[in-house]
Amino acid sequence: MSAVFDDLGKVQLSRRSLLKGIGAFTGLALTVGVNGVVAAADAPKFGGDGMPGGLKDSALLFVSIGTDGVVTIVAHRSEMGQGVRTSLPMVVADELEADWNRVRVVQAQGDQEKYGNQNTDGSRSMRHSFGPMRQVGATARLMLETAAAARWKVPVTEVETKNHEIIHKPSGRKLGFGDVAADAAKLPLPARDAVRLKTPQQFRYIGKDSTRGIDLHDIVTGNTQYGIDTRLEGMVYAVIARPPVFGGKLTSVDSSEALKIPGVIRVVELKGSPPPALFNPLGGVAVIARNTWAAIKGREALKLTWDNGPNASYDSAEYRKTMEAAARKPAKAVRNNGDTMAALSSATRRIEAEYYLPHIAHATMEPPAAVARIVNGKCEVWACVQAPQATRETVAGHLGLKPEEVTVNVTLLGGGFGRKSKPDFAAEAALLSKAMNGAPVKVTWTREDDIHHDYLHTVSVEHLEASLDANGKVNAWLHRTVAPTIASIFVAGAKGEAPFELGMSAINIPYAIPNFRVEAPEVEAHTRIGWFRSVSNIPHAFAVQSFSAELAAAAKRDHRDYLLELIGPARKISPSEMSDGWNYGESPERYPLDTGRMRGVIELATAKAGWGRKLPKGRGLGLAVCYSFVTYIAAVVEVIVNDEGEVSIPRVDVAVDCGPSINPDRIRSQVEGACIMGISLAMTGEISFKNGAVEQSNFHDYEVLRAFAAPGQIQVHIVPHTLDVPLGGVGEPATPTIAPALCNAIFAATGKRIRQLPIREQLKKPEKA
Repeated sequence: MSAVFDDLGKVQLSRRSLLKGIGAFTGLALTVGVNGVVAAADAPKFGGDGMPGGLKDSALLFVSIGTDGVVTIVAHRSEMGQGVRTSLPMVVADELEADWNRVRVVQAQGDQEKYGNQNTDGSRSMRHSFGPMRQVGATARLMLETAAAARWKVPVTEVETKNHEIIHKPSGRKLGFGDVAADAAKLPLPARDAVRLKTPQQFRYIGKDSTRGIDLHDIVTGNTQYGIDTRLEGMVYAVIARPPVFGGKLTSVDSSEALKIPGVIRVVELKGSPPPALFNPLGGVAVIARNTWAAIKGREALKLTWDNGPNASYDSAEYRKTMEAAARKPAKAVRNNGDTMAALSSATRRIEAEYYLPHIAHATMEPPAAVARIVNGKCEVWACVQAPQATRETVAGHLGLKPEEVTVNVTLLGGGFGRKSKPDFAAEAALLSKAMNGAPVKVTWTREDDIHHDYLHTVSVEHLEASLDANGKVNAWLHRTVAPTIASIFVAGAKGEAPFELGMSAINIPYAIPNFRVEAPEVEAHTRIGWFRSVSNIPHAFAVQSFSAELAAAAKRDHRDYLLELIGPARKISPSEMSDGWNYGESPERYPLDTGRMRGVIELATAKAGWGRKLPKGRGLGLAVCYSFVTYIAAVVEVIVNDEGEVSIPRVDVAVDCGPSINPDRIRSQVEGACIMGISLAMTGEISFKNGAVEQSNFHDYEVLRAFAAPGQIQVHIVPHTLDVPLGGVGEPATPTIAPALCNAIFAATGKRIRQLPIREQLKKPEKA
């Protein structure tokens, strides 16, 4: 069945032919879809249609029941540790009353016409698919019950489904799913109003912790396939020497020594693409060999000369000065309530602070990897990608094929965080397969490749000013946010933050301040900028939540109490009141900013952390809150700073209000992971540039958090809700709260303010001579 799903969860059903690729099948097969944007002139769309850079959201989500009773569900989103291949099928299985042990999940290939928007980002898979998944499960259940009732010649009202069986309640007769699947497949689809969804009290899996992860056993036993695991007969291996500076070009190559390396087969030049960067390969020189090690050694033997191009002088230290100069000058307002400048100029007490965050790299545990082969003019790709449809289109464009002539097989991802939404590495594999007359070629990125040539998270300077009245209350707020934009990879020369970036904790701050102004000075990008877990919430929330704590200290007030006062009473604010036309792509009516829920997570996190308790010297608690991807998150970090300036973290408490909890275990896991990542970025994460090139290369100089430095405890507190509350995101929202909460805790412990990341050496005592 196909369907149209609106933001109220209603579904229109109709019959379709389907399930190509699942194999020989004679049972019941159903689909449900989510139709989205069809033309630019349409009225505004929300949900998946509103995601920046997103694809048309008209998903078909398939479920089938074989004559053997096995339920097969097609996962149309990519699995990168967030549990989507468990959570979405779990919803179908619950409404279907399926036995989870008899559910099989298969991964969808990249196909927009069949599956709609498969781009796995924006923390939106569950909130956009929960309603359709419930509907398809419930519809399949009713069709099985109807087929069983017909066989027994009884009213369908006497039939119910329980744990993979259809039961005739008066007589106790039973049939398995497989017994009636073929009969059910012949039935017309029931009317929508005949389909009965379960009540929450009837849920077996939704909202429970007992569901086994579909991939868990295979992952821990090494029996599943990540992008780097792909093996094909006759496959050769490639690594690529890419321009050290973004926008650079190859001027000469001497491959004679490389070709002497045992196992090296060929050296191939790849041409780079003109701006904008899009998802195109950077170009360079590929070494193709019988194994990856030979390819790496062959690359080391290449003699290369580069023209480093327009970004050859990019120096991150000098660029910081450029951003700081822009942040200290007036610029065009992107939000302006009241008369902030007049209030600031007449203030008797004015507080000012500036915050800096460097570029950061995704550093996924599995670097990019892809295999491609070309047979009979058609290309097949195996890759760890978050955006299989963008992969299909990018590969097709580089090979001069139609998208339908490219097949993209999505493997598991060893981390994604937005990096693997950009399939440049898959295009490289396809181009090299073409150069090798269609032979399968695996392209492996080393860790150094990954760090040198990432689509980095943006660098930023955040300048904030506020005026306080005699009672310490804020009556004016000015925020200038300066950062190169993600839009620069789509539009050459794009400057300044785009509306969707500004709508991430810059303009949409719900503080009850009469004069509120946000400005966005424009600066150019000098490297590839890309999506990163929680995107611009990271720099904006760091600045806003750190500055809020500074204001509380200036007013000699408790930070929690002062933050609640800044937010004001519980109310629902339309995004338009804050000049936010994006609202994470969601309906402003369905998703207003609810300060009551924001206050609630602050109160919950601080209560669980024991806020206000007396702590010994060198120990402190820090707080931060964020509205990220329509979810409310507050974190309290406890730190110990010893006499040498070393920081340890005994405990973190995070309160999360993401609406109904569909899979609580995965919510906790995602928040725990976001906490670890947030600490890692705050403590050591920095990518710097000199002469246009990235200075870091591997985990020795771009560290990720080691186990010994991880928090002793991470306590995740989930706010319960009924299904009357709309779902929020989970994967990204917690990350932005961690750095400001950590730095606020350091201030509470030491009296030292941290206004730039990473913290790294800022607290350490100088060594004695």
